[in-house]
Amino acid sequence: MGRFILRFPAQETEFLMQAGFPDGMRSPLTSLGEEERFFQQAVRDFARSEIAPRVAAMDAKEAMDPALIRKLFELGLMGVEIPERFAGAGSSFFAAVLVVEELSAVDPAVAVLVDVQNTLVINALLRYGTEEQQRRHLPRLASDTVGAYALSEAGSGSDAFALRCTAVRAGDDWILNGQKLWITNGAEAGLYIVFANVDPDSGYRGITAFLVDRNTPGLSVGRREQKLGIRASSTTEVVLDGCRVPGGNLLGEVGLGYRIAIATLNEGRIGIGAQMVGLAQGALDHTLRYTRQREQFGRSVSEFQGVQFQLAQMATDVEAARLLVYNAARLRDGGFPYIRQAAMAKLFASQAAQRVASECVDLHGGYGFTSEYPVAKLYRDAKIGTIYEGTTNMQLQTIAKLLLREAGN
Repeated sequence: MGRFILRFPAQETEFLMQAGFPDGMRSPLTSLGEEERFFQQAVRDFARSEIAPRVAAMDAKEAMDPALIRKLFELGLMGVEIPERFAGAGSSFFAAVLVVEELSAVDPAVAVLVDVQNTLVINALLRYGTEEQQRRHLPRLASDTVGAYALSEAGSGSDAFALRCTAVRAGDDWILNGQKLWITNGAEAGLYIVFANVDPDSGYRGITAFLVDRNTPGLSVGRREQKLGIRASSTTEVVLDGCRVPGGNLLGEVGLGYRIAIATLNEGRIGIGAQMVGLAQGALDHTLRYTRQREQFGRSVSEFQGVQFQLAQMATDVEAARLLVYNAARLRDGGFPYIRQAAMAKLFASQAAQRVASECVDLHGGYGFTSEYPVAKLYRDAKIGTIYEGTTNMQLQTIAKLLLREAGN
């Protein structure tokens, strides 16, 4: 039986380029076209039919179901932006954002596996990989190989460029030594983008990116973190001990790894924003159903005005977060400046997800504090949104810096 690939429509942005914007409008408004709504519904249906029945078991086992990963590949969700000539879906960044949002409404752990694959690993290869590297790796990433992004270390979290992992030239090869921590998809990955410093005395100017296959001698996957939330998503240590990497596996140029990291993480913020929007929407959907079914004092809980106000406020938060995320993704696809908007989207969506998930637990009463109802897991999952791919304070710093720079022009 042949592979069925869910193909997403290419994002149309030409009209934005041609029409211009009214005075005072800082960024284009967004809406979904008919084809986008169709594919969004297709991903939603997949999440409800294939992911939802597995969520509790995967969370308890702290492991992703391998059969589910295969289905994600079969549907084309692991290679949304990979061109069709490399067996991908040949679509847009915005389409990848829609995928992450819809998966997150059911299980944010599954969504982050897909998110890292698309917004970090694949986009880095599309932008910085040579033609030969793309021919070699993109078909794998579209069909059967999970990717991981190995940047973080014990001493380099928010200060992402305080790397101690080193790369030393050995003829035509490079020898990598060091320890990476908190690597998403570390357990499942067959390909890692590893950041190492070729000249520690030069600081961030020595950081260089390498493509490293899992079976490369000297690379091993170490301890797996036991986490509060997104437990099915693997977060591991990656150890490099005399790991010899061919010179042809250098991604980009020597010393330009920091640029690759910055560019991909800026896009990654939008993906995490989408994850948080989906999570909040999922929690709200569960709560709308529960409050309509649950009766107290002889009537549905949803009939109480105080509860209605809470539901209305949560829905407004979710919608505001969604518009920020969609707008940042549209800007990125259209070639407009988007870094400030990406930071704003990630900042607001992550905070809104925590507020909404917490209030949804409250509205479930004692049931919300048990694993019997999905809101408890979504509440745990929400916490990571203000931490990874740039903490809240890092987003605020980015926004303020860009605001001041723009004000000075």
